Amino acid sequence: MITYALDTNTLSYFLRDEGNVRKNMEQEIFRSGNAYAIPPITIYEVQRWLRDKPTQNMKIASQQFETLLYAVKGKSEISLDIWEKAADIYISLKQKGQLIGDADILIAAYCLINNYTLVTHNTNDFVRIERLKIVSWY
Repeated sequence: MITYALDTNTLSYFLRDEGNVRKNMEQEIFRSGNAYAIPPITIYEVQRWLRDKPTQNMKIASQQFETLLYAVKGKSEISLDIWEKAADIYISLKQKGQLIGDADILIAAYCLINNYTLVTHNTNDFVRIERLKIVSWY
């Protein structure tokens, strides 16, 4: 069984029903028996986006997001191990001159510590992180 960690852009595409994300989530998670998780940083970024534009469409998206969150209660915490892994990732990327944003570093650390496969459209940044499993459903 694979556990997919959903990045912010993945959830954004899902909630706006754009691209192939919804179809791939249904196939790879809901029908296959694989699991999903939502990194805590992603929860913050999506909540921020949903609350910034309180339109009717965003209210519907917010309800869909709450449904997704309900299924992952307890899987969305940042442990001390994740903070330490994030610091290691930061140093490694800095030494290579390939730094990425702190939010992405924390998402990657969350995935590595939990052995999750990250679903993202932002492969250019995440590919810099060693041993991080990445897929794109776009």
